[in-house]
Amino acid sequence: MTPTTPDETPFARLSDLTRKLEATPKRLEKRALLAEFLRSLRRDEVAPAVHLIVGRIFAESDARTLNVGWATLKKAMAGTKQATLNPEPLTILDVSRAFAQVAEAHGPESTKVRRRILESLLGRASEDERDVLLKNVFGEMRIGVNDGVMLEGIADAAGIPTDTVRTAHMFLGDLGLVAEIARFEGADGLRSRGLRLLAPMKPMLAEMSEDLGEVLKEHGGVTAIEYKLDGARIQIHRRGEAVRIFSRRLSDVTNSLPEIVAIARSLPATEFLLEGEVVAIEHAGKPLPFQDLMRRFRRVHGIAAAAEEIPLRLYPFDLLHLDGRTLIDEPYRVRWELLERLVPSQYLTARRIARSKEEIESFLKEALEAGHEGLMAKHLESTYSVGKRGKKWFKIKPADHLDLAIVAAEWGSGRREGWLSNYWLAVRDETTGTFQMIGKTFKGLTDAEFETMTERLRKLATSEERWGFHVRPEVVVEVAHNEIQRSPHYPSGFALRFARIVRIRDDKGPQDVDTYARLKELYAKQFERKGRGPEEL
Repeated sequence: MTPTTPDETPFARLSDLTRKLEATPKRLEKRALLAEFLRSLRRDEVAPAVHLIVGRIFAESDARTLNVGWATLKKAMAGTKQATLNPEPLTILDVSRAFAQVAEAHGPESTKVRRRILESLLGRASEDERDVLLKNVFGEMRIGVNDGVMLEGIADAAGIPTDTVRTAHMFLGDLGLVAEIARFEGADGLRSRGLRLLAPMKPMLAEMSEDLGEVLKEHGGVTAIEYKLDGARIQIHRRGEAVRIFSRRLSDVTNSLPEIVAIARSLPATEFLLEGEVVAIEHAGKPLPFQDLMRRFRRVHGIAAAAEEIPLRLYPFDLLHLDGRTLIDEPYRVRWELLERLVPSQYLTARRIARSKEEIESFLKEALEAGHEGLMAKHLESTYSVGKRGKKWFKIKPADHLDLAIVAAEWGSGRREGWLSNYWLAVRDETTGTFQMIGKTFKGLTDAEFETMTERLRKLATSEERWGFHVRPEVVVEVAHNEIQRSPHYPSGFALRFARIVRIRDDKGPQDVDTYARLKELYAKQFERKGRGPEEL
């Protein structure tokens, strides 16, 4: 490891902070603790500290991963028994450098290299520090500090409005960088970092709604509705001949999508940022399963053959920058008009303006019959609220699907023997940052998917049990169910009846998992047409 500089902040201080944060449920106290701590750090320590506190290690837009499996981690922890009795105290930068070295280890000896680095890191750590390190490796800090709380703490530390910090985060997609700029350059420094072409930006998000009356009311009696496609959301940046394409999770997928790059270069503009959906299609033009699309996104070799095997179709739906003009503060109707001028009509998805529930219901039926997920409804006067979830946009689709995290997996039996094939499903609790289990399922996947999932989940294991593994909640699956029931069997208090996996959502991460609050709302909605309410059950 790189020698420690004398004035570097001890990692013990960050470890102590996490214990205090975990001990208080009060949001204002958490903010105050975070602000005080951030004000005490050197500039080069701020970003690493922020990432470690939220349990992410690297920025959202950073493609690096630790690639540390449970077997490697067990050996590393065993190796710490040989550590020296008086190790040099860790600093925040020591930890950051070590995790970077782990992520950058490649080649045939990479597993041994990662283990040696982790042995050294854990060997130098106290018991409390080791607990924080392991929580970061597992991706489960569980101290009640999500992005929202951290952004508020950053604002308090810098003495600037939270909205200014939040907006900068939407553009930069890097919580640590936002904290560093806020602390040392203030509000002016953050405002100077607006939309950046060729760099990923956090996307605008939509609320879910099954109440069409609510949609029309929130949108002033008129709304733009369009098919919600069974594809993956992307943002396409172009500056001259340079084109970069980013996924919903801010990963660079440019090299995997050469046909989309070609479309971007064919458009009559030299500089733009547009958003769209890509759908995998067969040669006759019909949509292919979502998993075929994800195979394209993950492909790094044999791209030309993959493009021939799994063609893609692009459906642009928003335009955020055009030839020097940033459009996020323009009304959606203006952005759409400009998009129609830029993009040939054959690329645009089915869309219409609706003024009644009947019109929306009719169009929703068309969308579902065509094999799409449902509809998007967009307020005609809405600006583009980067990274925010709100009522300017609504998702309208059947309410019996949830995006859930796999938090553990059991070994299967019978035909499924030898595969991790019974999955523990969980929603995300926004207030605590934890995941609440709501059921298990082994239904929905093919044998090939069971095999792939087994290998994938073993690499995400946080502990091994006789029956299987607890895993980091990084795999998101879309789950269909017939009913949400009260259940004493799970800490959440709920269970899904007849849960089955519809598809693996590799385009989504843990932050995209449906929330505990939404689960409770859907549970209550089930009783709207019944003779008694949920509180009576």
